[in-house]
Amino acid sequence: MDRTRIPPQNIEAEQSVLGSMLLSREAIIEVSEILRAEDFYKESHKKLFDVIMEMFEKDIPVDLVTVVDELRKRDMLEVVGGIEYLASLTSSVITTANVSYYAKLIKEKATLRRLIEASSEIMELSYQEDDVETVLDIAEQKIFDIAQGRNTTTFSSMKDILMDTFYKIEELYKNKGKLTGIPSGFPDLDAKTAGFQPSDFILIAARPSMGKTSFALNIAQNAALLTGLPVAIFSLEMSKEQLVTRLICSTANIDSQKLRTGNLDEEDWMKLAAAMTPLSKAPIYIDDTPGVTVMDIRAKARRLKLEKGLGLVMIDYLQLMQGRGRAENRQQEISEISRSLKSLARELNVPVITLSQLSR
Repeated sequence: MDRTRIPPQNIEAEQSVLGSMLLSREAIIEVSEILRAEDFYKESHKKLFDVIMEMFEKDIPVDLVTVVDELRKRDMLEVVGGIEYLASLTSSVITTANVSYYAKLIKEKATLRRLIEASSEIMELSYQEDDVETVLDIAEQKIFDIAQGRNTTTFSSMKDILMDTFYKIEELYKNKGKLTGIPSGFPDLDAKTAGFQPSDFILIAARPSMGKTSFALNIAQNAALLTGLPVAIFSLEMSKEQLVTRLICSTANIDSQKLRTGNLDEEDWMKLAAAMTPLSKAPIYIDDTPGVTVMDIRAKARRLKLEKGLGLVMIDYLQLMQGRGRAENRQQEISEISRSLKSLARELNVPVITLSQLSR
């Protein structure tokens, strides 16, 4: 970050938010949904926010007296400005009704600071790194993380992981027999998988003309209609019009040959009209760019998740994807692409279904 210029900040908003938190439990609840300690510009404000939140989480009453006492115990009272400064925070608050608005102002300034920091890192990396794709991927990841407001930590404690896992097991017990993931719409398959789970990487492999695409399209359609979550389809083999034609034929139960030749009777037209209604409601998004790379898919999927949300990604098919051109042979390249797609599933936290063509 450029030290010659003052980074974006709003100290008055920070003071108002902290003062409101010292006065109102409801203000703490509102602010906790918007801000983290790192969002504050002043170090003393970060520390004070942390202490207030820790007391709140332990169900210790939060007010000027209790916070001063807690800060004294931690030998932090002077670090955050002393009693007079804390008293000035509360006395300057006319009403706590606007605390959410002030918290959002702080969040906006924090986002701008992160963008400045990220741009500096990207600029430095651009001077050092020869691989343009790597730089682009890192740059996009940084911007995506900022847009998502995510806190990218490296470690989680065993205690936290155990608690999260226990809650999930408890939820599974309460809903035993029910689907916990994205449904495929095929009862036997769903019974075995309990639905496709977040971060799953699923390969559907078969020889040519065995119905891989039709099967996967049915899964995509069912997932979109049953959950209402957006489904992203990357079609490297067929155009988006061809894919939609297949979906129409499958939904309307019409022979695709009749549709291709236009040899339709009145009953077929009625079936087509009936099929259009559910298909038009399905939140399915199709990209038919040929020869895409994992980086292309990652960029487009990230954007869709940010703008619309995302429940499932489908790719048709693996062998038509482009690698980075560094592998010694195509087999190694396909392995590298597969690893990258698994990584993508974890990053987006959605199931990624990829079709793979086997040799005859």
